[in-house]
Amino acid sequence: FFFLTMASSSSTRRGLLRRPTNPLVSPLLTDFYQLTMAYAYWQQERHRKRAVFEVLFRKNPFGGEFTVFAGVEEVVRFVETFEFTASDVAYVKELLPRAEEGFFEWLRALDCRDVKIYGIKEGTVVFPVEPLLRIEGPLGVTQLLETTVLNLVNYASLVCTNAVRYRLAAPADTKLFEFGARRAQGPDGAISAARYTYIGGFDGTSNVLAGKLHDLPVSGTHSHAFVQSYSGLADLPSKTTVPLPQSGGGAGGEKTQQPGAPPSDTHSDDDAAVNAAAVNAAAVNAAA
Repeated sequence: FFFLTMASSSSTRRGLLRRPTNPLVSPLLTDFYQLTMAYAYWQQERHRKRAVFEVLFRKNPFGGEFTVFAGVEEVVRFVETFEFTASDVAYVKELLPRAEEGFFEWLRALDCRDVKIYGIKEGTVVFPVEPLLRIEGPLGVTQLLETTVLNLVNYASLVCTNAVRYRLAAPADTKLFEFGARRAQGPDGAISAARYTYIGGFDGTSNVLAGKLHDLPVSGTHSHAFVQSYSGLADLPSKTTVPLPQSGGGAGGEKTQQPGAPPSDTHSDDDAAVNAAAVNAAAVNAAA
């Protein structure tokens, strides 16, 4: 478990803290009803009452037996730097035009200095209906944290859990890499997936930005376009020798093909192997 208090938080100190990875993570990344509830608390002078929120889930994903908790670091970053900007408050005024001015003054001064968080460490195996985070503090501000906190841990825990399941199913000496950027749920989904699959036991990612932001190992193969850019061995440097699989079952296990040989007009397995090997040899030469 960990314990975090924001008691020493101030505008100066918040400027020195690391903000959430995604700049979209802010007090406005919330549901509208959180703002209307906060206004009701403020209007009824209940916003300073002590409250306790607990984060939990009811069912393991993928029909599995466990979940791996993730997203904690981003929650801490969000809470430590929580503040409404002037433009944030101006927009809330547009949404609540009949609210009293005192409510907007309260929002301008709001931070999490009176908030305490108790939680399970990131990457821990957890189970349904057990508290993962306990957030204590004044009712008004802790209510405003709810939607954003859930957003930061739900997807993270889902992806991390899936990664662990792959890691457990794969042979111990198999390396696993995340290659999902092109089909991810937008840019943040791509970055988050790379990060949380790594926490879940993957060996790296193809996502270059994720590698930069989170210091992840970056790796990759090649795309179909790379294969299609070569018509045969004649496209390779003339001094390159390409090893090919032995298709006839003879001794030695491989044979070599000189790059100057003309490509075949057939579509046999041997021709496919020639082209695939040509691509790999070209990639090796480029890397060297």
